Amino acid sequence: MTALVRPNPVKRQLAAGGHAVGAMAFECFTAALPALCVNAGAEYLLYDMEHTGLGFETLKTGMALCRGLPIVPLVRVPRGDYAFIARSLDVGAFGVMVPMVASAEEARHIVSCTRYPPAGRRGAAFGFAHDDFGGGDVVAKMAALHERTLVIAQIETAEGLADVEAIAAVPGIDVLWIGQFDLTNFLGIPGDFAHPRFAAALDRVLAACDRHGKAPAILAPDDASAELFARRGFRMMAYGIDHLLLQQALSRGIATLRQRLDRGRDE
Repeated sequence: MTALVRPNPVKRQLAAGGHAVGAMAFECFTAALPALCVNAGAEYLLYDMEHTGLGFETLKTGMALCRGLPIVPLVRVPRGDYAFIARSLDVGAFGVMVPMVASAEEARHIVSCTRYPPAGRRGAAFGFAHDDFGGGDVVAKMAALHERTLVIAQIETAEGLADVEAIAAVPGIDVLWIGQFDLTNFLGIPGDFAHPRFAAALDRVLAACDRHGKAPAILAPDDASAELFARRGFRMMAYGIDHLLLQQALSRGIATLRQRLDRGRDE
């Protein structure tokens, strides 16, 4: 029997105590991106709307390009407003990341935007992009969408860190994702990831996740960070920033070309 909606293996893995690795898209919103990420081994692709100016038309295309591929499409919305959260899910996202979650009250509001009544306030539209334009029993479909939807709260402010225990306790929040640069800014140590205050913040979030059965997550900008965060206990990670990965790889290649050409002239 065909499922009413495509499942979310990333959510299932994390709920079972496993891990998930993926990528974030900030600039390279190309048709090839989902397939490239699959071929690289990514389990999810998280499209960023917070810092990029990404709009819903482009996002809807990106979600469609993930259809039929073994990759989970996720979206970071600009803020925790209903219109951003519900619309992202309607165009096909399997989950949302919300930045700068500061309180349990805000976390409960975010969850309510992802759930249909009576569990929440998400508006009903079926036979649309999020259910692959298909039919089927809508009551069963709503239950399946609740089961599929991954809700990620970003802990990246002093307020969110102070209330992290209560945020982690909110039913429906699946992941706490540390926004490390913003968090250091709000802690008064901009970009100082070696500072004891930042290390203590990581410990606090990891402990809250452990106590409440939530998955801790973070972006690993490089190999060394990935190794460190894995040892600390993070179970969901994305690697690098798309346009910087391209720039770094091209920079190494250009340097190699110059060396070879200079060597050729000298011989």
